[in-house]
Amino acid sequence: MTDVLQLHTLLGDYPNTAALKKGGVASPGVRFDFAAEKLPQNAFKAVIRGEFDVAELAIVTYLQALAHGKPLVLLPTVVMAIPPHPCLACNTAQVVLRPNDLQGRRIGIRAHSVTTVAWVRGILAHDYGVDLDRVHWVAFEDPHVPECIEPPNVTRAPAGKILVGMLRAGELDAGVVSVSDQADGVLQPVIPEPQAALARWRERHKVRPLNHVMVLHRDLARAQPWLAEEMVRLLQQSAELAPDMPGADCIQSGIEALRPTLDLIIHYAFRQQLIPRRFAVDELFNM
Repeated sequence: MTDVLQLHTLLGDYPNTAALKKGGVASPGVRFDFAAEKLPQNAFKAVIRGEFDVAELAIVTYLQALAHGKPLVLLPTVVMAIPPHPCLACNTAQVVLRPNDLQGRRIGIRAHSVTTVAWVRGILAHDYGVDLDRVHWVAFEDPHVPECIEPPNVTRAPAGKILVGMLRAGELDAGVVSVSDQADGVLQPVIPEPQAALARWRERHKVRPLNHVMVLHRDLARAQPWLAEEMVRLLQQSAELAPDMPGADCIQSGIEALRPTLDLIIHYAFRQQLIPRRFAVDELFNM
């Protein structure tokens, strides 16, 4: 590491990334040019196009990028994690739904390939026996990987509509939304006692939720083979310095630590036809 690398970087503002972004964690071999994007997911298409040296990316988007030969390499570290069970909500002013009520219903999703959506669908199918092909999925965005084809039971929401607004208006039966969208109690989780269900799911599969990971441009990873390890070190150190972290799911690093969770999301993604084959976990890290 004789020369300092200037890296065009996409990374969100989270408690676990604050020390790195504010300079409290640094490397003698790296300088970061952080993109000014407040919502990293808005730049995921640019990541797929190879416009960043190092970037945050949703794990399902990375799996699809790998399937379609995009020049990215996964780093074994997590920067954002959302427990999936509380995120599927219904409008209780309209009807109270449970998982076995969802077949034939309209469920709003940001996009078909969103990682939280993939987790939710996998849980519905494998833990509650929901036939995903009999659900009408209403998406508001296109896939980040342009080669990906949505199944016929995914339709696009009307232009100008927003997911939470349609759900509150009774135009959707359920939707994958944030916990904060449910704060007033009108929107409530479809999965009963979601925190208890989450705990059972974690224990049964020996997994911890993960959503956004970090990737390197493959050309850079090959030209600078030390960089992957250095990036993981910086991100881990930054996460360990985070104050008031809501749990430890964002402080995950190492292939073996992530293996059970990665294996499960690969399984879910393959069963949902988001990827054409079931990858081995080690393939995700090939340069």
